Amino acid sequence: MELNTVMTANPACCSRDTPLREVAKMMLDNDCGLIPVVDDQRQLLGVVTDRDIATRAVAGGKDPASCSAGDCMSTPVKSVAADSTLADCCAAMEAGQVRRVPVVDAQGRLCGIVSQADVALSGRDEKTAEVVKQVSRPN
Repeated sequence: MELNTVMTANPACCSRDTPLREVAKMMLDNDCGLIPVVDDQRQLLGVVTDRDIATRAVAGGKDPASCSAGDCMSTPVKSVAADSTLADCCAAMEAGQVRRVPVVDAQGRLCGIVSQADVALSGRDEKTAEVVKQVSRPN
């Protein structure tokens, strides 16, 4: 199965300088837990997850009102190529123990995201169970 059939295309994204409050609002507005951080050419620089906000900003003692995406983003980011298969993407999720993987085109520009929910909605129950199991295993 090809990724473009399951991924969220053209996801909401932000720059390194986007205020953290705005990033959190993007998560709320888009019902997601990850916002990719990109440069002016949509090259993937990192990601901000809801967990990054909670652990790096709030629990880290930073003032979230004065933080930007660059202050708490996760980097480097594991991504998959747009021409990858769903199986390749699931393998990347399992290997990195991540619930969401950005998808980049041949020039490295962000073009989508695949999440565990996307895998589940693809109708591949065995693959969904394996991804959830591997992503959730203790380190």
